[in-house]
Amino acid sequence: MKVNKSLFGGAGSALENRKLLNFWARFTISIANAVTFLVLLYLLFYSDVKETSRDLINILMGAYVAVLAKSTDYWFREKKDWEHEEEMEASKGRYKLKKGKN
Repeated sequence: MKVNKSLFGGAGSALENRKLLNFWARFTISIANAVTFLVLLYLLFYSDVKETSRDLINILMGAYVAVLAKSTDYWFREKKDWEHEEEMEASKGRYKLKKGKN
């Protein structure tokens, strides 16, 4: 059986599709956070904003620093990957089935 791989899922196993879709969802959220942070930087330093709005932008900048730190932590920290463990467990189950049939 030939399985075509797709960049956005839909061509492999259900587990593989879920892993790909989860990756793209996380990646999209991270990009959206970074773009929002850059827009706030632009508003803070390069745009003419009223003083009351500038205070709000400063508060939002502080919040987005924490969001970007958490996003960076997610992408670059060593972590336990539950999806990888699930795939390994599934492959062990398949191996046991094949071995038991012989």
